[in-house]
Formats: sequence, C-alpha cells, structure tokens
Amino acid sequence: MYKNMVIFGTRPEAIKLFPVINALSQYPDMHTEVLVSGQHRQMLDQVLSISGIMPDYDLDLMRQGQSLDTITARLLQTIGMVLDRAKPDRVLVQGDTVTAMVGALAAYYRKIPVSHVEAGLRSHDIYQPWPEELNRKIIGNIAHQHFAATEMSAAALRAESIPADRIFVTGNTVIDALHWVLKRIAQDPSLIHDLAPLEARFRGRKIISITAHRRENFGDGMVNIAAAIKAIAARDDVACIFPVHMNPHVRAVMHAALSELPNVAMIEPLDYPSFAWLLSISYLILTDSGGVQEEAPALGKPVLVLRETTERPESVTTGIARLIGTDTQRIIYEISTLLDDDAAYAAMARGRYSFGDGHAGQRIAMIISNAR
Repeated sequence: MYKNMVIFGTRPEAIKLFPVINALSQYPDMHTEVLVSGQHRQMLDQVLSISGIMPDYDLDLMRQGQSLDTITARLLQTIGMVLDRAKPDRVLVQGDTVTAMVGALAAYYRKIPVSHVEAGLRSHDIYQPWPEELNRKIIGNIAHQHFAATEMSAAALRAESIPADRIFVTGNTVIDALHWVLKRIAQDPSLIHDLAPLEARFRGRKIISITAHRRENFGDGMVNIAAAIKAIAARDDVACIFPVHMNPHVRAVMHAALSELPNVAMIEPLDYPSFAWLLSISYLILTDSGGVQEEAPALGKPVLVLRETTERPESVTTGIARLIGTDTQRIIYEISTLLDDDAAYAAMARGRYSFGDGHAGQRIAMIISNAR
C-alpha cells in the first residue's frame, strides 16, 4: 500500500488540502495519513470539523508568543519523529507556512519525495510577505512535484530552472473548497446562523468585509488600516464586518481604534462556512490575505489588497483586485471610489475563475497516483 503523508497546521492550509485528501481517498491502492501541527489551533479545528478530516497525528505545538525560530525548531524535531515512525512514501505540503516549509525539509532529510500544492507563488521580495516568500522558495528547491494553480505560477517555477516535467498546472484547490462549502450552505443554512444577526443589523448597507493579519503590516501598517476603517465607518451607507485575527498585534490595535463604532462589527474569527458566506454578501473586500485574493474573483467581489506586492498577480491583471498598500489616505480614497462611482465598481465586480474550475484536488490526486 502506497502511503501519503499530508502535513499542515493552519486554517488556510486545511481549506486548500481537504479537497486533495478527499480525492486521494478515492484511490483504494493508496493510504493517506494526516499530520497537523496545530499552528492555528482554534481556526484549524473548525475546518477539520466541517470537512470531516480526522488527523492521524496532532502535534498541538502552538504556544502563545513563541518566536519563529522556536516553532521552526520544535516542528523540525517532532515532524521528523513522526516521519521516522510512519515511513510514508510521499509527503504533501501546501503553500508557504512554517509548517509547510519544515514538513518539506524534514521529508528531504529522509529522502522522501515532496509534493507542493499551490507551488510557484512569488513576490520576488523575501520580506513581502514575511516569512512566507522564503518558506515557499525553500519548498520549491525541495519538491519533487509542483502543483501550480495557474500558468503564471508555472512560469515562475520554470524561470527558477525547475524541470518542466515536474510542474503541473492544476488550478487552485481553494476554488474546490469554495464550491463545496457554498453547496453545503445551500443544503443546510444553519451552518451560517452566526451571521444572521449581523445581516439583519446591517440590512440596506453596503457591507465591507475586512481581514488583516500579515506580519509585515504589524505596527504602523495596522494603525493606518484601523484609521482608514474608522474614517469609512463614519458613512451612513456602509457597515464593516471584521473577523479579527487572534494575533495580539492585530487585536490590540483594532480594538483600540474601532471598538466603539456602531458601523463596525469586530467579531471572533469565523468558521469556514460563515466566512465564505460573508465574502458572498460583501459589497467589497479589504484584505491582506492571499487566499481571499483567490476566492473573491470567483464571487465577483472587488478586492482592495493591503499590501505593496502580491504573489497572486492574476487577480490584479484581471482587474478584480487592486494593490493599495497601507497608507491611510490611499485606503480611504480607494474604498470611497468603489462606494461612490458605479462605473468604477462595475469594472472590478465581474466574476472570473482566474484560479481554477473546482477540480484541482482530483487532478492532483490523479497525478500522484500516476507517479508511483
């Protein structure tokens, strides 16, 4: 029996990997085990629950305030111990987290082939985003199979002299997950009951959904973002719904600036169905998240990206996303333009499947099966 080991630790990884895990389970001659690091404990568990994924190994390594070098060292040792015990034939990692990078490195030390889901994202600045850009470049030098979401990502890998026969354009599994969860919501509306009071409270207003958590925005960047949200929230025609990241560098700034504003709902991080629904009911989206830049185009929602660079230029080149950085006045201007100028809004609000057709997980599973 050929054994795959899928390694992840955060909610975005879980969202993008459960379609792959489910697709692999359809092959009776392959056995797939799941190792989670617990890098994002609470948010990770939500996705495991809704997707029905039961980890075979749960390291539960998250500790409050631990440094990147501490978590990296602990991950390398503990993942290595699991690999020595489980002896998989292949390791799968996704994206660019510390868990993904260390999982690939631990596999490399044991000469276990690595498959990299969502390979080829590049900002070409190792500090934007930090440390994700370096993490994915390290994985790119290790991986045996590179599953690129788009042709642009594949081209970035070829430019780094990755052999073409190891690069596969599959689409992004986040679109698989989005289709799956919206179908589940249609079948069972109780999955999004937590949002019902907010929908009622803000009925008739243009909803701006907000996410902000990138390390490179800690400090002045978060302060600027908060100031812009405060200014926009003074309008009577908008409502801001902000699932606030658990990181204290985010929470302290946002609560200090926004907690008393009636048009701002700062809420706990949403489970995956509720977050997908929030995106679907939003008028526009303000984010520094990479995953949201992939999901929003499929929903036809304009995205203002709170970053100076993006490793997902497809959403920018198709016109549905715009890089605006973290300057307060620039953020206010860009939001105001979309709120007040119908033509500017219509130019961005067009659904585009830039990142896949919802069948990426099946393609990845087939490629892995054929490579044995």
